[in-house]
Amino acid sequence: MSTVTGTSGEDRSDYTREESRQIRRRSLRLLGSLVTPLKMQLVLAGIVLVISTVLRVAGPALVGWGIANALPAVQKEADWMPTIVVVIIFLISAIGGAALIGWYAVVVARLTQAVMLDLRKRIFLHTQKLSLEFHESYTSGRIISRQTSDLDTIRELLDGGLNELVSGLLYGGFTLVALILLDWQSGLVLAAMGVPLFFLMRWFYLRSQVVYRESRVVSAKVIVKFVETMTGVRAVKAFRKEPANDREFGGLASDYRDINMRSIRLFGTFEPAMMALASFALAAVLLWGGLRVVSGALELGFLLSAVLYVRNFFAPMQEVAFFLNSYQSATAALEKVSGVLEESPTVPDPAKPVDLREASGHLSFDDVTFGYSETKIILPDFRLDIPAGQTIALVGTTGAGKSTLAKLVARFYDPTKGAVTLDGVDLRELHPKDLRRAIVMVTQEAYLFSGTVADNIALGKPDATMDEIRAAARAVGADGFIQKLPDGYDTDVNKRGGRVSAGQRQLISFARAFLADPAVLILDEATASLDIPSERQIQEALGTLLADRTAIIIAHRLSTVAIADRVLVMEHGRIIEDDTPDALIAGTGKFAQLHRAWRESLV
Repeated sequence: MSTVTGTSGEDRSDYTREESRQIRRRSLRLLGSLVTPLKMQLVLAGIVLVISTVLRVAGPALVGWGIANALPAVQKEADWMPTIVVVIIFLISAIGGAALIGWYAVVVARLTQAVMLDLRKRIFLHTQKLSLEFHESYTSGRIISRQTSDLDTIRELLDGGLNELVSGLLYGGFTLVALILLDWQSGLVLAAMGVPLFFLMRWFYLRSQVVYRESRVVSAKVIVKFVETMTGVRAVKAFRKEPANDREFGGLASDYRDINMRSIRLFGTFEPAMMALASFALAAVLLWGGLRVVSGALELGFLLSAVLYVRNFFAPMQEVAFFLNSYQSATAALEKVSGVLEESPTVPDPAKPVDLREASGHLSFDDVTFGYSETKIILPDFRLDIPAGQTIALVGTTGAGKSTLAKLVARFYDPTKGAVTLDGVDLRELHPKDLRRAIVMVTQEAYLFSGTVADNIALGKPDATMDEIRAAARAVGADGFIQKLPDGYDTDVNKRGGRVSAGQRQLISFARAFLADPAVLILDEATASLDIPSERQIQEALGTLLADRTAIIIAHRLSTVAIADRVLVMEHGRIIEDDTPDALIAGTGKFAQLHRAWRESLV
């Protein structure tokens, strides 16, 4: 049964524990697949970071050794050589560490950009491959959120947050080891302070995990509301929805502010607590070390080194906290992105496709059952045979199953049971290229892409010459208005065809379909946007252009039905009448009633 779920890409914050584990595993698989091709660069970054960290950690020990040994040599023996050596080594380590950190930043930046390029392309390519079912259930605003704000959040994690975590943990670990080697008693004091530090970090992690997941949910809702409002701005203005939209968007924006305030309060608690722990550790080391300096058990220079190491240990812990900030937000974003990438097409390409280079256009529905959900069956046990070259018109009330039938022919959906065949080949086994070349569908929404009029007409045949493009436009009666555009066929239609009217967009889409020269042409309410003169032009063109191809015409305007060889009247997913237009008009059935009502409406 074909169902619309959208669960893996759903924006939710109420996951069960098992769902959360599955989502984390899914996200880690995605992250692993992104970084696996970059192993050598990762190794290089790791080596550079380790060496730079060792050089940076050596500083306090050199300072302590200089004070404890080099300065006494100057005071007692006027020997400056130890001091000079210490200063030179200190400068080398400082400059070397800084240079390596700079190199590390460049390597990490390259890694980040490589990962982001891969991920951005994956999302775009994958969402294109997903079936129409996914796009009809997954709002455009959420898709845009995955490609924009979510990717930016992941980039921030890789570019800055991950760097802060790795360098912070390495620097903190090396600092602790250096302190233990220098003065194990001060090292034990610092290690003891690690216990409350661990619980503080864990508390912050768990609380921020909830906050940032909720933040991503609310952020996505804000983006969705904004995109849908701007996309449907004509309807918004037509129905005076501005005040209601203002209230709804204001509420979402307030929710987003409140979530961000919760995050700020978390940091407002965490950072002072971190500073307090650092102060206690520093005071303890200074007190205990001072007592030992007085007793002669510890050199003053090494006490200074211990103090510097304690201070340096807590400084990167702030960086780790900043990483947790980025990590929570990026984890939530990665969950959403991995959810989209885990979606599988409900209309998959065949494993062993059958080639059909030249299709004649013979269509057949063999015991087809289809529903958009398990409880909503649209076509029950449907049978239909359409000989090659025949033009049929589908007529019926809204919801009768006409558009569903057309979507099955175009293979936007697959039947739950039975098969739809073209020239005896199941559409599910047909090579995708042959399928798209053989069957073209023109819908009521004549979408034009950014570019020229000629580019849009040539969409189905990119290698078409200008003569072929003009011939297709003339065939559907579009050449006249195109010539009057500012730049003719080179006119940029802008977003959603801003330079042409709805009827003109439809004529361009007709020219696009006719240039593609399919064996089967589906017109799903394709003349709904045309005025009467334009519709007559299309009907005249259709009479010639559909002569040698199979055509399925879905129209509420019965004037469009006149050119059909057969008229099928549908009701509740079944064909209740099937005959020529004249025969049905002469009868007493449903089509005759619809035709009489239509003629009376014209009068």
